Amino acid sequence: MDTHALRELQNKLGYDFRDESLLETALTHSSYTRERNRHVRCNERLEFLGDAFFDAIIGEELYRSFPDEEEGFLSRIRATIVCEKSLAMKAEAFDLGAYLLLGKGEEKTGGRTKVSILADAMEALMGAIYLDGGFEAVKTAVLRIFEDVLQDARKGIYIITDYKTALQEIVQRNGNVDIKYELVGETGPDHNKTFNVALYINDVLQAEGTGKSIKQAEQHAAEEALKRRQDVI
Repeated sequence: MDTHALRELQNKLGYDFRDESLLETALTHSSYTRERNRHVRCNERLEFLGDAFFDAIIGEELYRSFPDEEEGFLSRIRATIVCEKSLAMKAEAFDLGAYLLLGKGEEKTGGRTKVSILADAMEALMGAIYLDGGFEAVKTAVLRIFEDVLQDARKGIYIITDYKTALQEIVQRNGNVDIKYELVGETGPDHNKTFNVALYINDVLQAEGTGKSIKQAEQHAAEEALKRRQDVI
């Protein structure tokens, strides 16, 4: 891999590798080893390692940040931060896809922008940093890279993957309310329908959502309702 590219990425990460071969391995997708160089290790083992440390580091930080919250709350917030979407967003911020070693097949099908590949590479980088510099090094890197996400979490702003659950938790903070999703329309042929769902809270229309399934339309309706609530965004 180009030495200049490796240096550039390390500057973006804010971490200098003593053993740059670990960094190269973290950037090597399994498709590259299968198609181009079977003698080179892919990043899957580092991904496994990084996943464990990432989860523990974020968990500890949330434990310290929310001393009065119960386990269920902490688990839900952690899940929004350690999720694939969150990791991929950080990878995109570093333009990580440009540094990956991919097979020709993945290259042709847009592998450099695939959420799953980017998220896995971020975890692999964490595993590589741990092996290169130890726990304190990877902890420092994770907390620096995800500082803005953690700050948002402390303010009650976080990446939402299940909008229906998030909406329910927010509107029922002060007691039970009636949340109802109603199918109000569908268009298109049987094999390609689009559904329209209305969301009511205590019989008051809050938002509508569309989707290729009723469940997807409900999620979109809940997402729209959340966007309209000042206590959520």
